[in-house]
Amino acid sequence: MATEFASVLSAPPSGRHRCLVIDHQRYAQAVILRNRPVPWHDAVAYANFFNQAQDLLKPDFTLFDIGAMYEFLIDSDETLVKAMSARSRTGYALKTLLQDEDAAARVRDVVSVLSQTAAAPLALRVPSPLGWLARTHVLSGAGSVHDLTADHAENSSMYMADWLRRLSELPVSLLLLDTRGEGSEHQLPTVDLAAYTPIANVTDHYRWTLGERTHDGVRIAGSSLTGVAIPQDYWRDESATAPAGDFLIADIPPDAVPETVLAQLARLT
Repeated sequence: MATEFASVLSAPPSGRHRCLVIDHQRYAQAVILRNRPVPWHDAVAYANFFNQAQDLLKPDFTLFDIGAMYEFLIDSDETLVKAMSARSRTGYALKTLLQDEDAAARVRDVVSVLSQTAAAPLALRVPSPLGWLARTHVLSGAGSVHDLTADHAENSSMYMADWLRRLSELPVSLLLLDTRGEGSEHQLPTVDLAAYTPIANVTDHYRWTLGERTHDGVRIAGSSLTGVAIPQDYWRDESATAPAGDFLIADIPPDAVPETVLAQLARLT
């Protein structure tokens, strides 16, 4: 059974006063793997790598980046890319990707092993529906991001909602839609979280907390709670201070010095 998000906030497993969510994928690859490839292909090897980072950094969630694993699967499977490119209709590539049984099974296996071996509650990060649509639309050769409008977000969210049901048996506490690719500077329109109602219906049904990962931090759907992003420079400068917020989220830069990272972590009591 999943630990409720509110319970983690009120009593962080690390013993900190404020909950800390860490996206350590890039940092752990640099420090633990010494920039060798992430072992996405082997669920046990990936869990071992991931948990080394968890033991070192002691975050209050096990944050898994589903979008990054799908990027690996796309890069390593020409047949999948060809299937995604079979039609030029907007949304076809994303729908094909999310309906691929082999890819979904491989993702589910990694997340399942991770959920069984990690000490902290499970959080999943996925691209926003519009962001994932844009990535697959361009990758498949169907067109450019300029073809897409906010109206495409709802159809994309329906594809993602169907796919999320494959994870129904996993103890997910928090689902984060990464909307950092949206906004005029990224050539995609900004989409209100309300447009992603099909996903919200799934998370409500499974009692997962739904959040939106923005450049500034995390917004929790239906709540005034906010997670504030720790600036990248915090991890490079021991004189830097952490921001205020109901909870904190960090993306540790891969070039950060490990001794400085540990010293700055110790200050987040």
